Amino acid sequence: MTDLEFDRFDRALPLILAHEGGYVNDPADPGGATNKGITQNTYTAWLRMRDRPSRDVRAISDAEVAAIYREQYWNVVQADRLPVGLAYCVFDAAVNSGPARAARWLQEALGFKGREVDGVIGEVTLSAANASRSSEALIRGFCDRRMAFLRRLKHWPRFGRGWTRRVGEVRAQAVAWASIGEQAVIKPQRQAPANESAKGIGEERVTASITDALQNPAALTGAGSVLAGVATAAQGDGPVQFAFAAVLVIVAIGAMVYLLRRARA
Repeated sequence: MTDLEFDRFDRALPLILAHEGGYVNDPADPGGATNKGITQNTYTAWLRMRDRPSRDVRAISDAEVAAIYREQYWNVVQADRLPVGLAYCVFDAAVNSGPARAARWLQEALGFKGREVDGVIGEVTLSAANASRSSEALIRGFCDRRMAFLRRLKHWPRFGRGWTRRVGEVRAQAVAWASIGEQAVIKPQRQAPANESAKGIGEERVTASITDALQNPAALTGAGSVLAGVATAAQGDGPVQFAFAAVLVIVAIGAMVYLLRRARA
């Protein structure tokens, strides 16, 4: 890990956490109990992958929070290899709406078309992002696409104000870092009321994390990562949740077979 990579992540994470807030268990959020942006299901799956007993997300440590954000978001979108400012912008969007979706917004902002927009930040996307003449224009184009997506969500009437505030602050900070340098830090506004929450919504996160695990090679660490996504999705109650988990088991088995075949090729 380079000093620059650590510095970027170390500077970006407190801003992410300021938007995500502390412990929340909002009945309107299908993701359930959340602490510092980490859902109970995500925390449980992360602990199980390390053969550790599950525990209440309210007891999550700062080190565990940082590890989850780095492993599941920062590293997946290759933020350490993106231009200054844009890295934070993409990182925050990945946390809020999933790494694959953030990757697609970046690719669209870069002018990619059709199959070029694959939701994976690889060498082609990195090369195009670093060759861009204007990081500020790229940041604005990215944020415009992000806002367009958020406005279409069914939760917009309840959480729209918070999302708008969050994206606006992220845009301003990203542009400041791109134009002034990484010393410029714009403090997020005070913690918003529950009805103006800027945190990610659970149903977006659960489906996004599983989709990313299946589509994005950087999000996979063997077949276990796929099963971790299934475990996360299966934590809820109710027939819809169980049916969803059953479908995911089938998908996971197929993904495991694919991974094994690719490893042998």
